[in-house]
Amino acid sequence: MRVFVSLISVGSVLALAACTPPIPDSGAEAGFDTSPFDAAPPAGTTIFGEPLVPPVQVESTSLDAPSAAPRSAGSSSSAGSLRADSGNADIASETAATLSAAQSNSGQAPLQASPSNPAPLVIANAGISDENDFGAVSSRQTIASDADRIAQNRSQYQVIEPSAVPVRQGDAGPNVVSYALSTNNPLGNRIFSRTGINLRAKSARNCAGYRSPDLAQQAFLEAGGPKRDRLSLDPDGDGYACEWDPIIYQHAVRN
Repeated sequence: MRVFVSLISVGSVLALAACTPPIPDSGAEAGFDTSPFDAAPPAGTTIFGEPLVPPVQVESTSLDAPSAAPRSAGSSSSAGSLRADSGNADIASETAATLSAAQSNSGQAPLQASPSNPAPLVIANAGISDENDFGAVSSRQTIASDADRIAQNRSQYQVIEPSAVPVRQGDAGPNVVSYALSTNNPLGNRIFSRTGINLRAKSARNCAGYRSPDLAQQAFLEAGGPKRDRLSLDPDGDGYACEWDPIIYQHAVRN
């Protein structure tokens, strides 16, 4: 029984093998005579066939030979060469025209920069003054003569002593100098009462209308200051309008 089953199995395998179609050769009739897995040909063997990438043909075109025969209109490389030749010719012509115009404007040929060129000619150069020329001064002055000249200049100095402030005649109104010398209240120390709303903002606007603190103080005194502040120029009540400071005049008299 076992022998009969084995014979049936062998027969089935043979029948399946007979029904399986053959596997085609992928390289057959495709232009390949060899397989990539074949061994490399021996040295000295000539290999025939066309290369996969044709070699690039390099042609040289001389820019100095514009009379060379042009290539065919259908060639892209010929058109590119013609455009390059035309662009180089335009640049050369523009450069020649620029150099010609420069020479005609100045009347002189361009000077080539070189270390061997002579120094440029200086015209109407006054140079340094005689007093700043060390060589000229040292030839006629010494340390001793310079000291004598300084002493002579000092002997000619005149010291003017300050004098008393003159008294003004008549009633010419208040004077800021006289007021500065008559007061000793420090700047910012309140001695007069001031009432109102936003006095500092109002004072800043009013003070902007005077060109200097002296003019503001003069108007402040003429309007009843320092006790009264009708112009709103002294918001802190120290008797000085628009940050006017009498110490400047007081120091001038003391010194």
